[in-house]
Amino acid sequence: MDKRDEQPFNVADIVKRAKLALNLKKDSDLAGHLGVSRSTLSNWMARNSIDFALLLDRLREVDYNWLLTGKGVPRRSHSYCDSELACGEVELLHNPKTPEALDDRSVTLYDVTAAANLRTMLEDRPQYALGKILIPNIPRCDGAIYVSGDSMYPILKSGDIVGFKTIHSFSSIIYGEMYLVSFNRGGDEYLTVKYVNRADDPDCLKLTSYNTHHEPMDIPVASISYMGIVKFSIRKNMMM
Repeated sequence: MDKRDEQPFNVADIVKRAKLALNLKKDSDLAGHLGVSRSTLSNWMARNSIDFALLLDRLREVDYNWLLTGKGVPRRSHSYCDSELACGEVELLHNPKTPEALDDRSVTLYDVTAAANLRTMLEDRPQYALGKILIPNIPRCDGAIYVSGDSMYPILKSGDIVGFKTIHSFSSIIYGEMYLVSFNRGGDEYLTVKYVNRADDPDCLKLTSYNTHHEPMDIPVASISYMGIVKFSIRKNMMM
């Protein structure tokens, strides 16, 4: 099997979308915009590996999810968070399938590390609330928490904030979207942010990282105590 088939992304497609977003016709034009040689860009496509940090830094106005996966729209939404907890541009990671009224909304930021698990945190919200962040024009959320680990890098980095909306039935899962998943394995409770996909076993869900250093996991549905779809992220380097 071609190693490219094992990757969750295709660099040649990313290059095409980058040129489309920048209205560039040639690979050499994109290479010039990125500040690399044409041969470097060709090597990236040949190896199916790219300098993500450079790419995302040079295309800040492009929606990262669309650039890397082709999902969503090319341009990032320009919502901003401004509070004592966090400030900066907010990236929408999930576009609602149905319209809803948008206005200035506050989202509670929780300290999930102080709770036994995410369900405990949400059942006793005030105890774990760190404060509220104000984000204009954001979909309704049940809360926000800090991300830890690098399994979704470079889309999410450790220390980023994600907002989430609880799903109450597994039948409402939108496969291929990013979720907060709390599950039990070997008597220990785990909380992770992953893409959720169908597994070969109908009694399991496949949790997939964006970072290829992390292997996909098949998790029994019966072991999952909570799921929430990720609605937005706030990058750590934008925080106060």
